[in-house]
Amino acid sequence: MLKLFYNAGSIALASHIALEETGVNYEGIRLNSAILEHTLPEYLAINPKGRVPSLVTEHGILTETPAILLYIAQRFGSDVFPPPADIFDLAQLQSFNSYLCSTAHVNHAHRMRGKRWVDESDSHAIKAMQAKVTRNMQECFALIEAEMFKGPWVMGEDYSIADIYLFSITQWMEGDSVDINDFPVMKAHRAAMLARPAVKYIVDKHAA
Repeated sequence: MLKLFYNAGSIALASHIALEETGVNYEGIRLNSAILEHTLPEYLAINPKGRVPSLVTEHGILTETPAILLYIAQRFGSDVFPPPADIFDLAQLQSFNSYLCSTAHVNHAHRMRGKRWVDESDSHAIKAMQAKVTRNMQECFALIEAEMFKGPWVMGEDYSIADIYLFSITQWMEGDSVDINDFPVMKAHRAAMLARPAVKYIVDKHAA
C-alpha cells in the first residue's frame, strides 16, 4: 500500500488531495509537528531531507511535490487528471508547477524559515525577508492571474495536478497577509476546488 507522510499546513496537502481524488488505496501518516517528528531519526531514514511530503511506493520513496504529483497523475489519474499527452503541453504543466515550487513556495517560506538562508542570529536579515513576504506573494499571484492561468482551470479546460498544487499554495494567502479578494481568479479557483468532495475532505482532515 502507498504511504504518504505529511504535516498539516504544509505543501503535502497537494499530494494528499491528489491521492484522494484518484480513489487509490493509500495510508496517510500525519507527523507530529509539536515534537518536530519530521526531524527525528525514524523519519529521516525515510526522507533524509527532513521535509514533507514523502510517498512510499513499492518501487521506492518519492519526495518533492512536483515529482509526487506527476507520479500520481501518470499512474492513477487517468480518470481524474491525466497528464497531457502532448509533449509541449506536459512541459507547460511542469513549468507552472516548477514556478510554484521554486518561487511561490520559497517566497512563502521566508516568513517562517529565514534561518535556511541566513544565520539565525542575524535578526535584521530575517526581519527584512519577512517584511517582503506579502509583496512577493502578491506579485506571484498577480503574475499567475495575468499570464499563467488559462481558465477555467490552470491549464485550460481540463482539471490537472497544477490546480491541486495552486490551490494548496493559495491556502497560505491569509497567513502571508495577502487578501484573496484582490485576486478574483484565485478566489474563484479556490471555490471551485472546495466544491470537489475529495478536496474538501482532505482540507478538513488537515484542519482537524
